[in-house]
Amino acid sequence: MPTPNRGLHLVTSPATSIPPQQHEQLCGAIHSRHQISFMYQGKPRIVEPHDYGMQNDRARLLTYQIGGGSSSGRLPDWRWFDVANISDLEVLDQTFPGNRTIPSGRHHQWDVLFARVAEPE
Repeated sequence: MPTPNRGLHLVTSPATSIPPQQHEQLCGAIHSRHQISFMYQGKPRIVEPHDYGMQNDRARLLTYQIGGGSSSGRLPDWRWFDVANISDLEVLDQTFPGNRTIPSGRHHQWDVLFARVAEPE
């Protein structure tokens, strides 16, 4: 069961093939509100990570993408990423204030939630 901790809902060992270091980097970046960069489908991405969890037996990341490439539309915008397809993950020095307004006004339903960004302070 996820344990809340200042906006962080951490399951310390996900039942996935996600490497522990990558899992820790994602949870830490969400908790500390640091932007991250990574490669995904051959394109560099720079994002604000907002939610990280399991959905239909896949580790997924909900982000607000602010830079890099995209083949699915203009930036900035909300983007989903399958964590198993993320490579070259790096936690950046740049921070972001916290939650952004979601167009639907509702949070996504997760099978398991590892981390969720907290409200802006």
